[in-house]
Amino acid sequence: MVELFQGYWWLLFPLGWFIFGGFNAMVNYYRQKNVLKIIKTYADRGEQPPESLLKIVEQPLDDRHEYTPSTRMDDGNWFSVVLFGIMAVGFGYASWSNIYGAGDAFLIVAFVMGALAAASLVSSLLGRRRRRD
Repeated sequence: MVELFQGYWWLLFPLGWFIFGGFNAMVNYYRQKNVLKIIKTYADRGEQPPESLLKIVEQPLDDRHEYTPSTRMDDGNWFSVVLFGIMAVGFGYASWSNIYGAGDAFLIVAFVMGALAAASLVSSLLGRRRRRD
């Protein structure tokens, strides 16, 4: 069992990301379900529900923030670029120095982190240009 953990400890990170995503989806589902219950009570009483409740229902489940022109969304993308870039460099160094004899595993993780950094960079650059138009 110890050898299994030592060989595949890095899989805890994507597994944690997966679990967090599932939890987030579940919370959003229950929020939407509760809003629909509230709207149903308004409909049963014959009243018009507030506009704020109707706006919540119209939003997609994964889009829960109201964006204003002053909101700076590309800050998060730039943070991701820097974070994944530094992690790619760190795992690349771990692969190069063959820490724990797991150079190949570190190389795979370094490539994944580099790909995530590149995707975040593209998202940040295209997102800024799209908002200006």
